[in-house]
Amino acid sequence: MTLPVVPTRHPMDPEPVPMTKARAVFALGLVGLLTGPLVGGVIPATLALLLARQSARQAYAAGGYLTGSAWIRWGRQLAWTGLVLAATALVVALIAGLLHLAAPGGQDFAPGTD
Repeated sequence: MTLPVVPTRHPMDPEPVPMTKARAVFALGLVGLLTGPLVGGVIPATLALLLARQSARQAYAAGGYLTGSAWIRWGRQLAWTGLVLAATALVVALIAGLLHLAAPGGQDFAPGTD
């Protein structure tokens, strides 16, 4: 029976470093979540998703020497939640506006007017 070969790090390999964009993705996702119901969260949430895609590609290309994938994952989830909250707020505002326009209470005429 042979044991599996465990890759060892070469002494010249760089140390894993935290990815700076990962925390930015998380921060933008959090801002998108908090301001999502006010519809202003669409911009930071979109920026978080774009930055998450870019930083995930860089982390993959780095071959494990960039850390922070958990921050990217959380930021992406927060950003999507913020976008859903913004869409929900828009739908609620649209329904409220339509109900306001369709409210009964049209023109009142004096009695006896044809």
